[in-house]
Amino acid sequence: MARKKLETLSEQMYYVLLALHTGPMHGYRIMQQVSGLTGGRVVVGAGTLYALLGRFEEEGVIRLCGTEEGRKSYELTPAGRQVLENEFERLRRQVSDGARLLEKRDAE
Repeated sequence: MARKKLETLSEQMYYVLLALHTGPMHGYRIMQQVSGLTGGRVVVGAGTLYALLGRFEEEGVIRLCGTEEGRKSYELTPAGRQVLENEFERLRRQVSDGARLLEKRDAE
C-alpha cells in the first residue's frame, strides 16, 4: 500500500517542521534548532535539510519568507502547521498504545 504524501513523517522531517513552528528561520539555524531540541540526538545534514526544504516548499508546507545576507528564511504555512499537528497526534497515539500494552504486561 502506497504511503500518502506527508501522512507520516521521518524523524528529520518532523523536527524540521517543529523547528519552524517556533518562527521563520534560515537553513543553518534550522539545523541548530533541531540539534538543540533533541540534545544532539537528531542531526540534519545540509544535503538532507535542503532536500526537505525543497520538498516542503513544493508541497506547500513551508514558504520562503525572506532573504538576508544570501540566506533564505522559511516559515510554516497553515498547511504545514496541520501536517505537524497531524504527526504529533499520530505519535501521541503510538506512545499511548505502547504505554497501555506495557502497563498491562507489567501488571500481570
